[in-house]
Amino acid sequence: MREHKGFWQSGHKGSLFSSFLYFDMSFMVWVLLGPLAVIIAGEFGLNAAEKANLVALPILGGSVLRLVLGYLTDKIGPKLTGQIGLGITLVPLLWGWRFADTIGEMYAIALLLGIAGASFAAALPLASRWYPPQYQGLAMGIAGAGNSGTIFATLFENRIAQYFGGWHVVFGIAIIPIVLTLIVFSILAKDSPNQPAPKKLADYGKVLKQRDSWLFCLLYGVTFGGFVGLSTYLTIFFNTQYGLSPVKAADFTALCVIGGSFFRPVGGWLADKIGGIHMLRSLYGIVALLMAGISVLPPLAVTTTLLFVAMMCLGMGNGSVFQLVPQRFREEIGIITGIVGAAGGLGGFFLPKILGDLKLATGSFTSGFLILSIIALSCGVLVAVVQGQWKRTWLGEGGKVSAPHREGIGAEVPVR
Repeated sequence: MREHKGFWQSGHKGSLFSSFLYFDMSFMVWVLLGPLAVIIAGEFGLNAAEKANLVALPILGGSVLRLVLGYLTDKIGPKLTGQIGLGITLVPLLWGWRFADTIGEMYAIALLLGIAGASFAAALPLASRWYPPQYQGLAMGIAGAGNSGTIFATLFENRIAQYFGGWHVVFGIAIIPIVLTLIVFSILAKDSPNQPAPKKLADYGKVLKQRDSWLFCLLYGVTFGGFVGLSTYLTIFFNTQYGLSPVKAADFTALCVIGGSFFRPVGGWLADKIGGIHMLRSLYGIVALLMAGISVLPPLAVTTTLLFVAMMCLGMGNGSVFQLVPQRFREEIGIITGIVGAAGGLGGFFLPKILGDLKLATGSFTSGFLILSIIALSCGVLVAVVQGQWKRTWLGEGGKVSAPHREGIGAEVPVR
């Protein structure tokens, strides 16, 4: 109990709540097109590849814009950056509500929705910078729980569209929580007095010259990219493969998303206990087996079960990757978080493309899921190969935090 009180006394509760709310509502908007894709595709007559483009473009936009918001966070602080992000988020929502009537406009709106996905870059530092190292895990766990916004999108958007007789109104209604969030964020959020010095482009260059930076980008591109990519694409998959209505397809998607959302902190906790290397080797192997199982396109109940467990493993993989990152990049944690996070979004862009394009080319989802299985298996093998060198240089046994790193891990530790 003393530690719990110490946590609440050590930081800023208004900023922590604002960080969570900003992240949660932004994540909801970021994946807005995933559940609606079936309805929009029916109106515009989209093929499998075009459906994939529609849900993949917001993830690509988020990946790119995350670097922009990360740079602004360093320059002007996370609060003002968050206010700018929320303000710009209103643009694609207003456009989709009142004006969009061509697929070209929808693609442009999809890219602009990426500003909501870029909220990582401001929301997490807003909370992180208020808390000392010993409370980083809890603070980032609370702020990072905002990825649950995906569940709101999948559960309610198609019901709203069905009730009002069209998808445009969903964009209009989404404006309300974003405006309310902007107001609450502006009132409650406060920049920490302990702001790090702004990063220079040369600092990013130094990190990118290191091989491990690219390895972590690949590992996170598969775990987080797999989570967010499936979150946006599964409604299309369930509708196309099993003939579910848009509402039911989104409900099944929400069930799978729950696994990834709530098991992310579990992955970080387990990685602390048994080591990130052990966790990732096992998780990538399990995901590879599950994707191979899904590739045979079994009955709906079996597929849903396999997808739930796969999303759970991907969520835990996200926490496990970021259990290792601060050990390797103790001094460059702010920079590497932005780079690896952007790579995660990029992975989420490619996943719907793989499934959608191969569905169009072959008439089946089988080859797409087999490729996802091979990618996950390759990552497991990669982790097994590089662990030897990592153990000789910076890694503790199995990926646990080694003694020299137990004290004073950077003040800005990423979400688990």
